[in-house]
Amino acid sequence: MAAIGRFQRGEEIFHAKVVDGELFRLCGDVFGSPTFDKKPTLWRGVRTLIPIVPTKIIAVGINYADHAREMGRALPKEPLIWFKAPTSLIPDGAKIEVPFAKHRNDFEAELAIVIGRKIRNVTPTSASRYILGYTAAQDITDRTIQAVESQWARAKSFDTFTPLGPYIETKLDPHDLTIQLFQNGQLRQNSNTGQLIFNCFQLVSFVSTNITLLPGDVILTGTPGGIGPIQSGDRLEVRIQGLAPLVNTVK
Repeated sequence: MAAIGRFQRGEEIFHAKVVDGELFRLCGDVFGSPTFDKKPTLWRGVRTLIPIVPTKIIAVGINYADHAREMGRALPKEPLIWFKAPTSLIPDGAKIEVPFAKHRNDFEAELAIVIGRKIRNVTPTSASRYILGYTAAQDITDRTIQAVESQWARAKSFDTFTPLGPYIETKLDPHDLTIQLFQNGQLRQNSNTGQLIFNCFQLVSFVSTNITLLPGDVILTGTPGGIGPIQSGDRLEVRIQGLAPLVNTVK
């Protein structure tokens, strides 16, 4: 497998492999040993959905040193995690809707891990065997609410606050990837996943020692420095090396 997406035509929802811009339908379980049609499916009438439907989204905060500095936070001694509501997910191309226009709301580009097998208590060295793949994400945040609440879930879980996709890349080394965010074509965030304080395998291990992870669950690995406010009409593009870009606009 390589880039796997989730799509809809009419009432039918299906997974497919994306190769050179063509769709090849998946047969079987995306979390098992699927096969793919040999003939491509026409794009006509097909829309792209979020690539997976997780039971939970686990976000990681303050996981790049430059972001810790800009937020005035000390480097964590272990990963700082919280839950985001799955109802906050939107696919590539969908609109981010800000509920409180007078609040400051920020973009945060992130690499997302997609879990492929049920896991509990795995080590960092074995974590890769339980990962289906990786995709691009954003952790949109209402900073006004975050500043006055000790728990971050509400500030980060409004509907549309977790763009995800468009595809899951199943053959990717996540440890040395350029990660960027462009706002209206202007580069705002520019870093590398090699700068993660806790890398992807360490995060999967840490989370799994505390919480059982199920196939399709998503871990957001944190955002680099350069966060900034969003405005209505903005076009936000996350570009992560080896992944298809994730593009959303702000309503």
